[in-house]
Amino acid sequence: MEERHKISSTRASRPRSQSAGQLGAFTLVEIMIVIAIIGLLATMAIPSFVKARATSQANACINNLRQLRDAIDQMALEKGLSTGMSWNFPTDVLPYLAQNAMPACPAGGIYGASAIGGPAPVCSLGYTVTPAHVLP
Repeated sequence: MEERHKISSTRASRPRSQSAGQLGAFTLVEIMIVIAIIGLLATMAIPSFVKARATSQANACINNLRQLRDAIDQMALEKGLSTGMSWNFPTDVLPYLAQNAMPACPAGGIYGASAIGGPAPVCSLGYTVTPAHVLP
């Protein structure tokens, strides 16, 4: 008799199964709330990604300007050029750059340089973007 009692008590404690018409689906309101939360998170994250991209582009440009400045200094030393002398940019400096190629600004700027000993090489974007594309 005890065994029957145990069997009947376990049946009573089981949760009822869902009927054939009910499925474990999400309601429209629940789906809309999830979409709203994802949209909110995206609006908070996208500006951070844009800022990180701009910062990495500026850092790459500044590193290119440093390489260009060093190549110009090396060219001037090897050719015996003194302060104020003019030279052909970029053809004279290409042999002193990696792979004999002019580096490109990742943001689309154009590099320029002046006379030997003059101002450091510059990017055409300069201070027009944030962060600036100038040598410190």
